[in-house]
Amino acid sequence: MDGMSAGLVLEDPSDEDSFRTMASTPTIIESGRSLRTRQHTLRNTISCTGIGLHSGRRVDLVFRPAPPDSGIVFRRSDIGIDIPARFDHVVDTRLCTVVGVEGVPDARVSTVEHIMAAFAACGIDNAIVEVNSVEVPVLDGSSGPFVFLFDCAGRIEQNAPRATIEVLKPVRVEDGQAFAELRPSAAAGLSLSLSIEFAGTVIGRQAYTMRLTEQGFRQELADCRTFTLRQEIDALRAAGLARGGSLENAVVVDGQQVLNPAGLRRPDEFVRHKMLDAVGDLALAGHPLRGSFVGHRSGHGLNNRLLRALLADSSAWRPAGRTVSEALSQAA
Repeated sequence: MDGMSAGLVLEDPSDEDSFRTMASTPTIIESGRSLRTRQHTLRNTISCTGIGLHSGRRVDLVFRPAPPDSGIVFRRSDIGIDIPARFDHVVDTRLCTVVGVEGVPDARVSTVEHIMAAFAACGIDNAIVEVNSVEVPVLDGSSGPFVFLFDCAGRIEQNAPRATIEVLKPVRVEDGQAFAELRPSAAAGLSLSLSIEFAGTVIGRQAYTMRLTEQGFRQELADCRTFTLRQEIDALRAAGLARGGSLENAVVVDGQQVLNPAGLRRPDEFVRHKMLDAVGDLALAGHPLRGSFVGHRSGHGLNNRLLRALLADSSAWRPAGRTVSEALSQAA
């Protein structure tokens, strides 16, 4: 993988007992939906090194197994603070999704959406994400390298039920012409439909619809990279941002041209990456959603507002499993 060096660290086999693991469970897909009903964590610890998109600094990243019902936790190893990967810990959404601790300016981790999308799609409920910087490494700008790392680490089933959040009625947030909405769905899992519009560029208007499954994510979304407009780069760098950005980790658009020498990985890579972002942002609910997501020009800010609106309305959702209620009551 470009810009990444990885190392697999095998845990002591006795650690599996402490995590109450049962067995390694392969992916099972039937009619487009996963049959897994129990929580999963990583089998082994795995690490990689990359460059932070905005700081341009070298960042060390370690993924560790975690016990049932602990969820995904970002651990700032340099300052010794844990940050739950939850919607109510999102502190900034201007250029990416940033989780943090209110009132503690240094306690934050940015650009978590690509990792969260990979966790959600691969069915990993519990893990510790150690990072020694304010942001995770961008790697190639997609979720693909993280899926690769999780495959190398392996996945194990845990002796605890997987909880879900079922959407019971439509919830919608808007910002001008942009909107994001969650609707009830009779089908299991999460379906997504998203459209974007960048007039006067090669991006134009694109739309994409899919039902989220592990196989579908791997084949259709995982390798789709983040993108930016050429005219925005100078402003970002003047503000001290995008110092680690390059054609190796982002698609750069200049009017009707894609500046990356190898071009696009898919003709509609732009909208697919925006959907990948939405998968990661919605994973901050803390549990898989059962419903339908519909968005137009939706970004990190609207995606987070949507989760907050849904979970603030007790008539709009229903927990399936005790851990949902417990997690939300703890967050209150």
